[in-house]
Amino acid sequence: MERQPVKGPAVMKQAVCCVVASLVLVAGCANTETPPQRKGVAVQSTAEHPVVSGVKVSTASLATLAEAIEAVGTVRSTQQSVVSSRLVARVVAVHVRAGERVKAGQVLVELDDADVQASLHKAQAARREAQYGPEEVARAIQAAARAVEAAQAQEEVAAATFRRYQVLRERRAVAPQEYDEITAKYKAATATVARAREEQAALRAKQHQAVERLAQARAEVAQAQAVLGDTRIRASISGTVVAKPVEVGNLVSPGVPLCTIEAERYHFEATVQESDIQKIHTGQQATVYLDALGTDLTAAVVEMVPAADPLSRTFTVKLDLPAAPGLSSGLYGKARFSVGQRQALLLPQQALVERGQLQGVFVVEADHIARLRLVKTGKSVGAQVEILSGLHVGERTIVEGLEKISDGSRVEEGAPLNWRPSADTVAGEAG
Repeated sequence: MERQPVKGPAVMKQAVCCVVASLVLVAGCANTETPPQRKGVAVQSTAEHPVVSGVKVSTASLATLAEAIEAVGTVRSTQQSVVSSRLVARVVAVHVRAGERVKAGQVLVELDDADVQASLHKAQAARREAQYGPEEVARAIQAAARAVEAAQAQEEVAAATFRRYQVLRERRAVAPQEYDEITAKYKAATATVARAREEQAALRAKQHQAVERLAQARAEVAQAQAVLGDTRIRASISGTVVAKPVEVGNLVSPGVPLCTIEAERYHFEATVQESDIQKIHTGQQATVYLDALGTDLTAAVVEMVPAADPLSRTFTVKLDLPAAPGLSSGLYGKARFSVGQRQALLLPQQALVERGQLQGVFVVEADHIARLRLVKTGKSVGAQVEILSGLHVGERTIVEGLEKISDGSRVEEGAPLNWRPSADTVAGEAG
């Protein structure tokens, strides 16, 4: 086997040169064609923006807004009466229904009064009997007075006789026995007067007792009549029956509600935040909107509860509501308290673009290109909305034709609304 001769340095150098020349040739051939990537870049840089014409553009400007505090609340009656029984009795009649208007003093519920009637008759009989006592005692007192007068007259005669006999005794012109008899008659007459006066005083005490018994009998009659009146449950105020849990046949007891009546005068109890309560004062006017009525009512602050709710950190403010059809207790609403003025940036509601949970507007820049910009909105004021951030005064925004606008569109105003895509866009869709 023959060995191959070893190649020298000259041969290796020639091989390397051939390889390099081949690479240069391949690279030169590649540079003679335009790569697709560079071709696409060139088209994008020269393409026109989609053009939208006929849109309406508005300039953002400041407006003066009335600064207000809003508070939710509930309509309450200014006066509520819960009617209950004072007796343990059975209901025999109910004369009202829920929602019915009643007047003060009107009978609402009747209770069984058989036992009360019996007690009244007994008290009336005792009163009739007691009425004769003072009359009899009065006649006895008159007789006792005449007896006292007669006894006094006899005492005077006996006293005069006794004095004469005393003189005769001093002269020894009367027998001792006769003098003793005259003395005894005088003492008897004096005792008779004393006894008559004592009887007269006793009769006067009996007269007082008889008068007291008569007064007690009359009080028992009045009490029985009052209890009889309690069997007729009456309305304490005029208003509307809002609750009637009792029915005929029910056994009621003291304190159990039978009917609830609300006066047809209402106030609005608003819940105001602790940070806003200092801006509200008694007599201040406010606007109350009630969802159920769909209208605004002008009300005035009549009461401010000084204690705050420790859980919600809120205060209760009561506003006097004017009379309005359909107004009733329990309605939900919002109170708006005007507390000053401020400057705000406003835009029409229709200028807003919803992107999920985000909101934005299309801002027309100086080169007439529409750019979508996210904004933060505040309160709505009629057909406008307050812009808190994301937009500045003097910037132009699109308010009509938003359905044809996309970020980067070129805006033309004045012509009818018409979206015209660029040539490259049409070509791209066709491809």
